[in-house]
Amino acid sequence: MIKLLSHLSHVRISTPDVAASVQFYEEQVGVRLIHRDETGAAYLRTWGDYYQYSLVIEEGPEPSLVSMAWRTTSAEALDEAAKRIEAAGHAGTWNDTNYGYGRSYTFTGPYGHTMELFWNVEKFAGEGEFASIYPDRPERRSRHAVAPRQLDHVTIAASDVVGFANWYSDVLGFRIMAHTVLEHADINVFSVLTTNEKSHDLGVVLDSSARAGRINHFAYWVDTREDLLQAADILMENGTPIEYGPSIHGIGEQNFLYFRDPSGMRIEVNTGGYRNYVPDWEAKTWRPSQGSNNFYRNGQMPLSMTESFPPDDAPTATEEGVLPGTEEALLNPYAVQGQG
Repeated sequence: MIKLLSHLSHVRISTPDVAASVQFYEEQVGVRLIHRDETGAAYLRTWGDYYQYSLVIEEGPEPSLVSMAWRTTSAEALDEAAKRIEAAGHAGTWNDTNYGYGRSYTFTGPYGHTMELFWNVEKFAGEGEFASIYPDRPERRSRHAVAPRQLDHVTIAASDVVGFANWYSDVLGFRIMAHTVLEHADINVFSVLTTNEKSHDLGVVLDSSARAGRINHFAYWVDTREDLLQAADILMENGTPIEYGPSIHGIGEQNFLYFRDPSGMRIEVNTGGYRNYVPDWEAKTWRPSQGSNNFYRNGQMPLSMTESFPPDDAPTATEEGVLPGTEEALLNPYAVQGQG
């Protein structure tokens, strides 16, 4: 099997108030608005984006994931990926009119998430005040206090974590890197997958709600742990509460920090973590008590972290799972001190 996908390129989200979200991402997160299309959708970039942008915000009735876009490894890989998706029963559509990149293939997978694949893309080269003195950088480092370097990953919610992971592995070649299974029930509640050497660029949490295609969060990357700690400081000083962190996840070993945008959408800032080049890696299974979520096993994950988007009145996406009659015990095992 040829390698089909290279990396996550951008995410497109919706919000009831595009202007408020754009202002937040510019002023609090430190990404830069570079384009608006005829629909009013806003395109934003980090200072380290090699392409034109990594986040698109469009108007919608509630916070949600519209699509996630991945660059393939070649034009041939794009055609092969489309063939395999169609053979798996989820035929999509081709599009030649994209801002910042060429011909693309868009499909909706078996759990309701829309993914766009492309090869040809416009590389970004900063000019004038945005030009970097370093040849490898697409533009100069941001003067903003948080200023993520690049988009890191997206974590979605699905009704069957194993089914989701297996489908994207079998059809598109994602490597499954790790799982979390409950201590007291044989339920897989979280898995991470990758298209490259990172611990993950796609995560999936168990969704107990009735809504398909939901997102739990997307994540930006900063260079160092000190950058992440400063980001937490600056966000709080400027009125943005921290939902969870700073700390370290056991799975992936990334330093993390979670907060929300004005629509309620969850954003993570992370750094660190390992690189894995093993071609025949076998996914490892973690238990919450081993620190799958909190490396130091000494922090309580807030219940709000089990919320995914769009919101639902039923039990929402969790890393813990919900079974009839066991809701209270399973809803948030990480809330127990020392339970990772």
